[in-house]
Amino acid sequence: MSKIVVLYHSGYGHTKKIAETVADAAGARLMPIDAEGNISEADWGALAAADAIVFGTPTYMGGPSWQFKKVADASSKPWYAQLWKDKIAAGFTNSATLNGDKQGTIQYLHTLSQQHGMIWVGMGLKAPNHKAATRGDVNNLGGYAGLITQTPSDASAEEMVPGDLATARHFGERIKAVADRWAEAAA
Repeated sequence: MSKIVVLYHSGYGHTKKIAETVADAAGARLMPIDAEGNISEADWGALAAADAIVFGTPTYMGGPSWQFKKVADASSKPWYAQLWKDKIAAGFTNSATLNGDKQGTIQYLHTLSQQHGMIWVGMGLKAPNHKAATRGDVNNLGGYAGLITQTPSDASAEEMVPGDLATARHFGERIKAVADRWAEAAA
């Protein structure tokens, strides 16, 4: 069984809800980044020991939160030692608008993983591209490179779109399957 960590920052609880759903489906450890953009030394050790790291951040102003970026910038130490090389990586983001430039955040997370020499996992799931499609469908926003979700700014985490949560569950299951397969092949 793979060791999977979901490293995330959440400003208002929506990204946390997605992180919890992904982690539950993947059998992963949740690793929140605090409001000051920090994680503990023990967390850095857990990231080094993980088989897969899933990055999660809200999209603010077309990119990741500054708290997430602070941890990403601090990952230059593990980068220098190549501690994350050949680990599985994936990413997700949430914002208040349907687009909200979420793809820019997913590209940022992908680039971060590639800087570390990681193996990126996308959605592996088609979007429901038909007239009868609704926001309740799985992958209704059509993310392919990573999980994208949307929550209106005046909605609580408990009011998140069921289709987004179902998509997050699928994503977590996919990450687990890929990480287990990768670990098996390496054994």
